[in-house]
This record gives sequence, structure tokens and C-alpha cells, in this order.
Amino acid sequence: MALEEYKRKRRFEDTPEPPPKVEKKSAHRFVVQKHRASHLHYDFRLEKDGVLVSWAVPKGPSLDPADKRLAMQVEDHPVSYYDFEGTIPEGNYGAGTVMVWDVGTWEPLSPVAVNGKYVPGTDKEATEMLQKGDLKFRLKGKRLKGDFALVHMKRRRPGSKGNEWLLIKKHDDAAVEGYNIEEEDTSAISGRSMREIAGDEGSAEWESNRPAAKGKAKQAWLANAVAKMDARNRVAKKTVKAAAEKKTTKSRRRVTAKK
Repeated sequence: MALEEYKRKRRFEDTPEPPPKVEKKSAHRFVVQKHRASHLHYDFRLEKDGVLVSWAVPKGPSLDPADKRLAMQVEDHPVSYYDFEGTIPEGNYGAGTVMVWDVGTWEPLSPVAVNGKYVPGTDKEATEMLQKGDLKFRLKGKRLKGDFALVHMKRRRPGSKGNEWLLIKKHDDAAVEGYNIEEEDTSAISGRSMREIAGDEGSAEWESNRPAAKGKAKQAWLANAVAKMDARNRVAKKTVKAAAEKKTTKSRRRVTAKK
């Protein structure tokens, strides 16, 4: 069942992520979300058949055809995840900062080049290409533009789950030699940086464009914050007490020496 894996991994009473809902129509949108979880990576998502087909790209997509980016296919996400930007609270799957790095539309390309060029294809062809492990498509985003391919890796490493793909930029007018994704580090929808989305550096919570998590997640975070504050206070008290005792000991030694 579509989105079953997405639903299984999440507790929606504890996270502001959208609930699992399959859309009836597809607008052929795509989104790239920069995600600072246990490891920084980029989530590349294509809207297809009422869901966002998703890949985690450790180094992020590139406009340089020389870069062949590893892309690990993950569970489908609901289309409403398209503009999700904010926090996944600690203790939840994928906890960390999420920023919408790029948005736009995509279209499948024909599986075979016509006169040396790939022309727009059909949704049926897109499904067939995905099943065969060689999806050709064109992006029209704020940052990513031009023709790309997602190619399923047939050679599997030991312990592989068979979900490894390569995200490859094709040679065209949108290609950029030596492209550096780190030079573009603000949200495509809000203009905020990762730090601004996350709030101050020491905080694990920040504002989201969706309702903040309630219940257990909020209580857990508050309890954790209070515990950290109490711990700091205990350390501070011990330090002050130790300094006072040291000063008293020195004073007693001086008095004894004078006698």
C-alpha cells in the first residue's frame, strides 16, 4: 500500500510532518530538501502517481555532468511534504532541520533520443523507465534545470538493500562545470538559512511553517531543557563551593604559618 512505510516510521502526534495521504491528481512537481539529521544530506523527490517518489542524496544533486551522485531510494512521501520546512523533533525518525532547497516541475523524457535529443515523454514511459532502472527527466526548478537521469545500480555492495541509484546531469545548456552546491544555502521558499530555520545554535527546536508538535514531543523537549539547565546549575554550584573551600584552606594555612 502506498505510503505504508512512511506511516509506519512516524508518530504523527509527535512530529509536524504531514499525514500519509495519496493525492488523486499529479502536478508533476519536484522538491529538493536539505536535511540535517544524523548526517547532512539532500532529499530529492519527484511527484508521481499521487506521492513523492524519494531518494536521499548524501552530497546533493549537481549541475556538473562529471558528478555522478549516489542516490538511495527511500520510502515514498505524501505530496503535502512538498513545502515542509522546519523541525522534526528529537526522538523521531529523521530528527533534525529540514529546508526546502529547490522547487519546480519535472517532465519525463522519451527513453530513446530523437535526432540526438531527448524529447518530452509520457507518464507511462516514466513508469516503465523507473521499473527498468533508467529514468530520464527534465527539471524546471529555481536552481536545478535541464536534463537528468536516475540510473539504478545493478552491482550491489555487501549488505546492500538494492536501493542504490546514481543521479546524473546530462550535457546541455543548463550544465555547470565545477558546480558547488554549498554556494546556494538558503531556502527556495522562505529565503532562510539552515541556522535561521533551526533558531539559535544551541536549540533543538524552532518554528515550522506547520503547527508545532504537541504532546509527548513538546513535554520531552521541555524536560530535556530543564534537565540540562539543572545539570549546569549543579556544576556551577560545585565549582563555587570548591573555590570557597580552597580559599578557606589557604587562609587557615597562612594563620598556622604565622603562629
